[in-house]
Amino acid sequence: MPHQDDAPDARPHITTTTEQGPFCTARCTCGWRGPARRARSQARRDAENHTGE
Repeated sequence: MPHQDDAPDARPHITTTTEQGPFCTARCTCGWRGPARRARSQARRDAENHTGE
């Protein structure tokens, strides 16, 4: 039986943006989190760059 670490991570990266006060942050189901941004568009761009879409 192969070691579990050898299996590719088949879970999709699902990103969302959340707002905290004047800042917006992109987050992913894999645990990644982008920097806090004042512009929602930049937070969305961070998420797109993370997923490669």
